[in-house]
Amino acid sequence: MMRMTTGVAGLDVVLGGGLEPGSVTVLAGAPGAGKTILAQQMCFANASAERKAIYYTTLSEPHSKLVRHLDAFDFFTPQALGSTVEYLHLGDLIRDDRPGRMEPLVDEVVRKAMDEQPAVVVIDSAKALRDFTGERELRMAFYDLTSRLAHTDAALLLIGEYTPAEMAADVEFSLADTIIHLVYEPREPIDRRWLRVLKMRGTNHLEGKHTFRIGACGFEVFPRIETVDPGAPAQVTGRISSGVRGLDELMGGGIGAGEATVLLGPSGIGKTIFGLRFVAEGVAHDERCLYVTFQDTPDQLIKMAAGFGWNLEGARAKGDLIVHHVPLGELDLDILSTRIRAELAEGNVHRVVIDSLAEMVFAALEAERFPAYARSLTGLIRAAGASLLITSETTTLGPSPEPVGGTSFLFHNLILMRYIEQNSETGRALNIVKMRNSRHSRHLHEFDIDEHGMKVGPALQEVTGTLGWSALRAPATDPVESPVLGYVTPATK
Repeated sequence: MMRMTTGVAGLDVVLGGGLEPGSVTVLAGAPGAGKTILAQQMCFANASAERKAIYYTTLSEPHSKLVRHLDAFDFFTPQALGSTVEYLHLGDLIRDDRPGRMEPLVDEVVRKAMDEQPAVVVIDSAKALRDFTGERELRMAFYDLTSRLAHTDAALLLIGEYTPAEMAADVEFSLADTIIHLVYEPREPIDRRWLRVLKMRGTNHLEGKHTFRIGACGFEVFPRIETVDPGAPAQVTGRISSGVRGLDELMGGGIGAGEATVLLGPSGIGKTIFGLRFVAEGVAHDERCLYVTFQDTPDQLIKMAAGFGWNLEGARAKGDLIVHHVPLGELDLDILSTRIRAELAEGNVHRVVIDSLAEMVFAALEAERFPAYARSLTGLIRAAGASLLITSETTTLGPSPEPVGGTSFLFHNLILMRYIEQNSETGRALNIVKMRNSRHSRHLHEFDIDEHGMKVGPALQEVTGTLGWSALRAPATDPVESPVLGYVTPATK
């Protein structure tokens, strides 16, 4: 059966293609959750000269206020009012009859639906009807309404400010084919809106919480990435250059194409410079690149790259480099993954940099969700055939907790950058902790940052041990095995 669009592309994905004609849907949520806006967006998306949309109000906002508030949304078309989208009031039918009788209301809604064969019928608020009748008569009225209206193939939307307890017990929810729960959740640093499909008959909908927002275009829904199958990783072969002088040799010729690499290191060590060099190398070989940043703005990154002689401004102007900046205060993981998916869908993205993992962990409102989210995000990027580099901050000194949010198993390659103390001066060093599909150097190498960027030097010969994620130097004697990272280092007597 053909599905009816909700007018919200992301919500159609969550619902497995949209709503079925003739179905009953309950939109439930607290005041301010967005129920009325979503219902009206559905009306304007489906109304036509052949099949209009009818929006009934009970004891909710006056029609003049409803329409005035719609003027801010792109989906609103004033010329549709009264012709293809009709607003009607049911309050008089309830007040004019004796208390406890619902037949006039049901008869009027069914009569008009039979006569005009609308695509959508909305009752806002259905819960308000409970104030005028008892539970038994209301149950019979809703049953009568839904069964008779089903013959018209009109999708019926019932809106109400239902509590979780009411959603578990009230008759509307037992009769409904689909139940969509909308939630507005005040949180820091940003408030959050999400929806969950609690019930949908005959459809394999996407489960879990799905972020939505309300903007100029109306409702936007961002399906939870863990519920979307990214497909198998693309079959890409060969190696790509990191662009960092001296590093490819330590990695057996470079990074495997299509692999995920995590770059660990403390603040100020050079992770962002590494990421910029990685994309600069890509655009130099006509590879389209995506750089996701949560701290530095695009202009700051372009200026930083120019300081090393890398012209990323030209690549950005040609569309070979996309810089996507999301301030930490605006970061939502579902919106981020949807935007990355959209960029990948355009095709020909070879390299992706995400700087950094720490902000994403912070933005995960449910900490237990993050490993599954990270797995799905890396799977999405790899399914597009792109190579991923993601940075992650470690502590500068002292013991460090798991530095990548419990997700190190997701990455093929792990590069560790750290500060070292040598002759009372601070230096920098790195080593390749793991490469899943390649032989690699196991030594600790000093590196420097000069006017051309990063340059990796020879292996350090007099490192005696580690302190957290830093390393110390002393005179060398016999080599011993490091208990922390497994590489061979000289030791003192």
